[in-house]
Amino acid sequence: MATETAPFGEWPSPIDVADVAGKQIGLAFPGIDETGVWWQETRPSQGGRLAVVCQGADGVRRDLLPMPWNARTRVHEYGGKSYLQVPGGFIFANFADQRLYRMTAGAPDPAPLTAAPTAALADRFADFTLSPAGNEVWCVRERHEAGQDGASQDGAGRITRAIVAVPLDGSAAADPGAVRVLVSGSDFYAHPAPSPDGTQLAWICWDHPRMPWDGTELRVAPIGDSTAGDSRVGHGPVSDGSQQQVIIGGPAESVLAPAWRDDRSLYVMSDRSGWWNLYLADLPHAGQAPPKGGQTPPKGGQTPPKGGQAEPLALCPREEEFAGPLWQLGTRPYALLADGRIAVVHGSGQTRLGVLDPETGQLTDLDLPYSVFSSGVSAIGRRVVTIAGGPAVPMTVIAVDIPAPGQDPQAVQPRELARSMDSRPDAAYLPVPREARLTGPSGSVVHALVYPPANPAVQAPDGELPPYIVWVHGGPTSYVAPVLSLEKAFFTSRGIGVIDVNYGGSSGYGRAYRERLRGQWGIVDVADVMTAALALAEAGEADSKRLGIRGGSAGGWTALAAVTSGIGVDGSPDGGVFAAATSFYGVSDLRGFASQTHDFESRYLDGLIGPLPESNDLYTERAPVGHVTDATCPVLLLQGLDDPIVPPAQSESIAADLAAHGIPYAYLTFAGESHGFRKAETVAASLEAELSFYGQIMGFTPPGVAPVPLNGA
Repeated sequence: MATETAPFGEWPSPIDVADVAGKQIGLAFPGIDETGVWWQETRPSQGGRLAVVCQGADGVRRDLLPMPWNARTRVHEYGGKSYLQVPGGFIFANFADQRLYRMTAGAPDPAPLTAAPTAALADRFADFTLSPAGNEVWCVRERHEAGQDGASQDGAGRITRAIVAVPLDGSAAADPGAVRVLVSGSDFYAHPAPSPDGTQLAWICWDHPRMPWDGTELRVAPIGDSTAGDSRVGHGPVSDGSQQQVIIGGPAESVLAPAWRDDRSLYVMSDRSGWWNLYLADLPHAGQAPPKGGQTPPKGGQTPPKGGQAEPLALCPREEEFAGPLWQLGTRPYALLADGRIAVVHGSGQTRLGVLDPETGQLTDLDLPYSVFSSGVSAIGRRVVTIAGGPAVPMTVIAVDIPAPGQDPQAVQPRELARSMDSRPDAAYLPVPREARLTGPSGSVVHALVYPPANPAVQAPDGELPPYIVWVHGGPTSYVAPVLSLEKAFFTSRGIGVIDVNYGGSSGYGRAYRERLRGQWGIVDVADVMTAALALAEAGEADSKRLGIRGGSAGGWTALAAVTSGIGVDGSPDGGVFAAATSFYGVSDLRGFASQTHDFESRYLDGLIGPLPESNDLYTERAPVGHVTDATCPVLLLQGLDDPIVPPAQSESIAADLAAHGIPYAYLTFAGESHGFRKAETVAASLEAELSFYGQIMGFTPPGVAPVPLNGA
């Protein structure tokens, strides 16, 4: 029961910035083999270092990578799984130099597997698998060649990608030529997967301007140089383009994560139905010719060969997602069990872990105390490991023994191996989210999660309504799930509500929902976040004069666009929905972003806005820069100085625009931070600045928080 009365925003809270910045770690990329369960941890207290952890059969958890080694790859700048278990140890990509290293059990330090970068050439590696012979690591290599001025940053030189073979004996550390190119010619690659008999290689590829959620292809080719009569595994390259066969996929179909069922068929995720579902795809029948002419299948998508090849079989067709967008390489959204069944994560919004029988199509969900599962799944025998959590349960590495066929599928007891936080606050201080399905101005559904203020020790004065902040996720092809977040609780326990919006363009709700944003970035997303904010005010849950908006990356773009568009949710020239906006490394200048950002997203705007130069006018009309007016609300800008995705110039340009119009704003920069803050001190400083900023603008004084200076105030 509340013991004191205080205005919203001034509630004393036991959750401080040190809790948010230091008590949470990131868990990702679980794996399992005979030696134990593996995963990676992002540790803010260690400067955002990515550690590799293994819990062995003896139940002892061990840090396998000593400080200061940092297992973080920069492929696509978003990285991905950066380690792989190999006999006697593991290999990893080291952040400082992006070389591959091998860590052997008992060795004091890792040994390099690839050459050191030079001023003219730098390689990055990700998405690892062991070669059939066990003597090489096959992976995606991203090569950066310096421009004429000697620079090697994205955009200054040539960037190419290939699937390559890196010897495990360390010979390529001194001789870069020892790294063999297996497949090249496409702009992007993912999921290299050798067949069980070691004679064929499958992979996913796509080309600019498509993103991997737009259109990709599953291709297969023989391993070895058949023209030289040498098809032994580990000898010679994968056959030339004339041998490549497109099995499934194309410019308007996103396929992901192939896994061989046997030597003639593969499982693969495809959204050809409008939802990422699991399919079984057969290779072409014997005697069916590959593409003629000895040419690599053309860029832009080639339809699968017809005639002798059966259409891929949907194993469990549902209007649910069984996979997510390929932002990071190395994620496996399902795992094959030894008895032929498949462990899958599926759902829409919230997710579940289930077991799919590919012969019958029956999907049986496991009775587990979690409502959100990550898309990383690994298995050995009938033991499955993944990461799961919920609104009151931290994200947790779990191991589950799947019942044998015929046994009670609900008789499962998960073993929790690691939690993203060792202790959590009293549950009474944690917000309880509710799902909201709102109606946008065009009649479309808008998905959101509402987190009301929660603090058992305090109540607000009679008649006062709370301020609410709209949170906008990045991507924009991403989504938010109802998981425990100390960052949200930091605000809600102080009397500030949060509404997290899965606006049109978000994943998790099928392809049609994702494509609501095609050509409409800055229109649909802005209308949807305004809809969410106004719905709370109209329902009497939020103070209409104290609505804020915050977002990071693409979410920062939407936040800035929402307060500079000058257009209300119904299309009227209003735009005064929000009293304050916070942008974490957000896009503000579209033409600048198109020319300055990294290669992976350098053509993303073709689909979100339109191609250049044809859409030049739209780039000008939609950008927040150039549309600040004297009526624009105050803005807080937070920016990492080492950000290659949204460079500091983006925040600097909108800051100059705000200053020119006398709009109160603050621009805080953080050295050593990239795209997404990783250091505990940065997280703490940015969180305090944000709370102070809202207090100054919305008329409350957070206790114990120093005011952030506002220019123009």
